[in-house]
Amino acid sequence: MLFGKAKILRSHGWQYIPNLDAVTLTEEFRGFPLLTATEDSADIERAAKICPTGAITTKPFTLDMGKCLFCGECQRCAPKNIKFTNEHRLAATRREDLIVEVGQTAPKFDTDAVRPEIAKYFGKALQLREVSAGGDCSVEMELNATGNVNFDFGRYGVGFTASPRHADGLVLTGPISQNMAEALDICYNSIAEPKILVVCGSEAVSGGLFADSPAVDRAFLDKYHVDLWLPGAPTHPLCFIDGITRLRKKHKR
Repeated sequence: MLFGKAKILRSHGWQYIPNLDAVTLTEEFRGFPLLTATEDSADIERAAKICPTGAITTKPFTLDMGKCLFCGECQRCAPKNIKFTNEHRLAATRREDLIVEVGQTAPKFDTDAVRPEIAKYFGKALQLREVSAGGDCSVEMELNATGNVNFDFGRYGVGFTASPRHADGLVLTGPISQNMAEALDICYNSIAEPKILVVCGSEAVSGGLFADSPAVDRAFLDKYHVDLWLPGAPTHPLCFIDGITRLRKKHKR
């Protein structure tokens, strides 16, 4: 019995990631998109029409990662114009920086937009309260994975707590349904100052597929400052880890 278990463990290989800052994901992963304009825009127009969230605009040609579901249908429709790379470092400090333009080769992360008190107070330890405001729990599964044996983000002093009274900030997932709007507001205001606000997943960033639903109330994002925007459907654990790391100014790569 022990021999069989040892054989399975050996086949899994070394799962623990020693350096979370120097990871390259598989080529099959759909991350940062590269946009190329061509004289014939017919494929781009078709891609824009089939996009379920309206993430693609044709004039000018852009792709909004905050709306994108990373399904890859646009790439299959317009392979000469859209190519998803395996770059998982997609975090942004400003919502508008999630909009990718033609010729852009890397995601934008404006370090000047990071409040200095974040590194001062949360550079060594950061506890977050996660709230699923009408989401499908896919992002929550990825956030849970950040603490598993593979990523072990807790070694950098980052974790999740059940109570907003014990938290340093809030991680919002889901499109913010009307039923969760008040509860979300109460939770955020229960966290002591200074605090951070992280918006995680395409549903939270833009509303995703539910952006036009009458059951959604996104007034919360109009009232409070967002420190970190994380796209993805769902957000990959390493995207979350990289964003939080850079927000705390712990980036060493």
